[in-house]
Amino acid sequence: MSIGNCTRAASRTAIIIAYFLVYVVWGSTYFFIGVALEGLPPFLLGAFRFTVAGLILLAVCRLRGERVWRTGLVRRSAVSGLVLLFVDMAVIMLAQRYVSSSLVAIVASSTAVWIMLLDVPAWRQTFSNPVAVAGILMGFGGVALLYVEQLGSGGSAVHHERGVLLLVAGCVSWALGTLYTKYRSCGTEAVGGFAGSAWQMLSASAAFWVCALLGGDAEQTDLGEVPRRAWAALLYLVTCGSILAYTAYVWLLKVRPATEVATHAYVNPVVAVAIGAGVGGEHVTMVQLCGLAVILLSVMLVSRRR
Repeated sequence: MSIGNCTRAASRTAIIIAYFLVYVVWGSTYFFIGVALEGLPPFLLGAFRFTVAGLILLAVCRLRGERVWRTGLVRRSAVSGLVLLFVDMAVIMLAQRYVSSSLVAIVASSTAVWIMLLDVPAWRQTFSNPVAVAGILMGFGGVALLYVEQLGSGGSAVHHERGVLLLVAGCVSWALGTLYTKYRSCGTEAVGGFAGSAWQMLSASAAFWVCALLGGDAEQTDLGEVPRRAWAALLYLVTCGSILAYTAYVWLLKVRPATEVATHAYVNPVVAVAIGAGVGGEHVTMVQLCGLAVILLSVMLVSRRR
């Protein structure tokens, strides 16, 4: 089943608003994740974020009259939630222990290339276009450029290398989750509303809670010592990052082609780098900027195939 089979009529205004949320608001979450991690460990942060966001969204869906207790919807959403949210968000938060939010966003910009590469049903169209093939190769070159820089970064090279490898794994997981959502969640269970997004968040939160409890995050964290700055960042991630931006992303996958929606991957880094450097005072190297430019150019080349 292609995305075209489940595309529904959507107003131009709604699509513009959704893309603003996915492009700009989502791009800002890289910085706020870093702020929240100043007081909360990664797995506990994920548990709080997606539990609160999922419950709020599920309650809103119920009040709107949606059928939220559907077996097929819950099952498919659980798979998407674990692959899209749990794995990718856990990787991003763990990686930000080793690298800056700017570098996290730059590496994450390769997600669009991974989506093109892993979208098997579209391979004939993708690989029949030499420009698209060149774009994919260029995208990997951009990621490799960042990886090589981390190998030569001195005493912290091992930590930086680990962070980049984690991020690449997260990009692959996000691409797989996006394609699963594209091809497997367009049936009756997925039509009409955001209950699926709520269940995705709750399934991810369950996995985060398990990791937080088994890993000792919950036991070792004194919530009374968490700074207000971190709580404020968590509130932003719950409301703007999850309830608004993520649901906009899932909705766009239903009404627009996945390759078009994937273009958020080359807008988010620009926003993240601007906020990280301007507000967070993060240092962005020339190599990182060159890697970003190569990745962005590669994604634009690949997306032009449409």
